[in-house]
Amino acid sequence: MDKNKYSMVKKRIFEIIQIGQKEDLPSLLFDWFIVATIIINITTMFLETFDGMWRLYPFFEILESITIVIFCVEYILRIWTADLLYPNKNRLRSRLRFLISYDGIVDLLTILPFFFLSGFIVFRMLRVVRIFHLFRLNAQYDSFNVITSVLYEKRNQIFSSVFIILVLMFASSLGMYNVEHEAQPEVFRNAFSGIWWSMSTLLTVGYGDIYPVTVVGRIMAICIAFLGVGVVAIPTGIISAGFVEQYTKESHREERFSDVKEIGELLANEESKLCGKTIGELQEDSDMMVYVILRKGFTIIAANNIVIESGDILIVKSNKIEK
Repeated sequence: MDKNKYSMVKKRIFEIIQIGQKEDLPSLLFDWFIVATIIINITTMFLETFDGMWRLYPFFEILESITIVIFCVEYILRIWTADLLYPNKNRLRSRLRFLISYDGIVDLLTILPFFFLSGFIVFRMLRVVRIFHLFRLNAQYDSFNVITSVLYEKRNQIFSSVFIILVLMFASSLGMYNVEHEAQPEVFRNAFSGIWWSMSTLLTVGYGDIYPVTVVGRIMAICIAFLGVGVVAIPTGIISAGFVEQYTKESHREERFSDVKEIGELLANEESKLCGKTIGELQEDSDMMVYVILRKGFTIIAANNIVIESGDILIVKSNKIEK
């Protein structure tokens, strides 16, 4: 096989094993095939725990072996095509980058337990790691990526709210220990003993196995319970607001480009006499709609107050959009 044909085959395999587009049927079928394999593997793992299905254990082992072979082949192909995933790195660096990436680690953790299921208990515990197969389902659907993008954008606010919860948890634990230790020395032995109580109270779980018996302790518990309702609602509200913002962005993007059927590029230079004008002035003076600006490797959403600079590439439609 010559070098060009080898590169074409490698590129095609890379396109197939990556997240498929609707237009690429082989890649789309491969994604569904991997999803089905993941579901079969996880289902087999659960069914193996039922004693009443012991007659089917040999069949389950065959299914498990087949699915693991599929995962191994896919893992090897992803390592082989890693230089196409990270084109800015050489072959060795790109493959190392994939091995330490999220996808690479999850792929490895879902394969390793199959080879270490006997012997020490620590290796048997690796059975649970196979559940990481389910995380790979996220890569098959763009809608799941919205969750990770929202959590990443709101990470600072979420960390701040979690920090507040931890501070209140330790403070309430210390306070409850000081109040309840003399009355319940076997329950609140030290400040750390109250953490279980504070966690169940602040997070509104309320197991009831540890509770205050003194009047002061019960008053404190009422106040802490009310604080817990409000504090736990903070990260929930942050995440909900993030989903609303993300949905608004997606809706605006779809509405902005839904009526665009024919678009073109317009280069801004001294000859075109576009430099110095704002997007709003250009749209008023000419019969065109500007959608985005490509400027020095960046993509800028067109706004009326943006000034056009030399070298900008404007993505425009010659006729105004009909409402």
